[in-house]
Amino acid sequence: MSRTNHSTSVISLRIFLDPLILIGLLLLLTKIYSVPFSGMYLALSVVTIILYRYVSKRVDVFRMNSMVHTIRDVFVVWGVIIVSMAFLMFLNNISEGMQHFFKPVIFAWLVISPYILLLSRLAVNMIANWLNGERNVISAVVVGINPTSRHLISELKDHRSEQHVNVLGYFDDREDDRHGSALENGFGPLLGGINSVAEYVRVNKVQKVYISLPFSSHPRIRAIVDELHDATASIYFVPEMNAFNLMQARTDHIGSIPLMSLGETPFSGFNAVIKNMSDFIFASIILILISPIMLVVALAVKFSSRGPIIFKQRRYGLNGEEIIVYKFRSMTVCEDGDRVIQATKNDRRVTKVGAFLRKTSLDELPQFINVLQGRMSIVGPRPHAISHNEQYRKLIKGYMLRHKIKPGITGWAQINGYRGEIDTLDKMQSRVQYDLDYYNHWSLFLDLKIILRTMMVFTHNENAY
Repeated sequence: MSRTNHSTSVISLRIFLDPLILIGLLLLLTKIYSVPFSGMYLALSVVTIILYRYVSKRVDVFRMNSMVHTIRDVFVVWGVIIVSMAFLMFLNNISEGMQHFFKPVIFAWLVISPYILLLSRLAVNMIANWLNGERNVISAVVVGINPTSRHLISELKDHRSEQHVNVLGYFDDREDDRHGSALENGFGPLLGGINSVAEYVRVNKVQKVYISLPFSSHPRIRAIVDELHDATASIYFVPEMNAFNLMQARTDHIGSIPLMSLGETPFSGFNAVIKNMSDFIFASIILILISPIMLVVALAVKFSSRGPIIFKQRRYGLNGEEIIVYKFRSMTVCEDGDRVIQATKNDRRVTKVGAFLRKTSLDELPQFINVLQGRMSIVGPRPHAISHNEQYRKLIKGYMLRHKIKPGITGWAQINGYRGEIDTLDKMQSRVQYDLDYYNHWSLFLDLKIILRTMMVFTHNENAY
């Protein structure tokens, strides 16, 4: 059996085992506690399985993965299921239905299930590794030295237990310091120039060839592939994504057609679950805590000047779609046209109360409602007025990539000094660069760091007018 088919079989086995484990464990617990396995228990297990499959598909929990990622994925998915079920019960007011269950059974089932699911995955991994032991280690070579191929080698070394790939060495025509750094990074020895790849692969019966050359070398790549047609090696093209200077490049499929994404949001699958959950939880807690403050601010705005309490402005949201963003009104005007003039120092349009609100960022508190609506995120690039977007998208390369994620109340650019008035093109370019850096290095820890730093500096910002 080929390794690809074997991996597919293992994944299929996991998908088949999980429902059996969930139903079987619930049935076993009812037997242990001597309670009948009624239709309510069966309905509960079926609903849980449906939720589990739905969430797992988005997190891609069934994929072949490292042990650390497997542990993380299983517990995160199970946590999402528990929260989702509790929320559904709350919305449908079916708490009375819990009287049909024996609570110790349900509690034990919810606590034990993720551990049993995890043990089954580890057991399947152990069996898979045993069946594909060292006797089946795959020999491979790398063609071309660059940051992408270095990263490939690093990933192969980190996932040796899953991939079973042994890199024999590399081929490259360039004679410079790349050879020394290649040896240090685990490439193996220099096996020759690129023209000698096919002969080496045939003589040594190499099983995999990773070609990591720039797109500009298309004729050369095609020549290598043509020469390898009379060998049995599997050939993989590893594109040098750094050449495009775009974020979150990845591969995908539509049916049997392979695709290569050169500019994708980082918030998909597992990351999307984490980002959306953290936004919902944090925004709900924060709104409860700041509701008295918002009431005081609303009264201050109402009685200090004429006009609405809430200022609504059209902005670009996720994927460049128009959204309505809420703020406490801080000016005597509510501009939302084709030309919006940013507030400047000593701007006469800013009210006395508004000046304080803008200085302390209290005017942005209603945007936590935008977060609960799903229009915004707590952390992300600040949304600009539509007129500003149309202006800067023509001047700054990659400007609209900041709209591959929901806009945020605060962001990486804001805590690094780019908040408030942006009066030069250079400042806007720097803000956009910070936004793109956030995309490429996102983590939940980074979000928490930005939130904490925002809380520390928002009262000491000299750029807010």
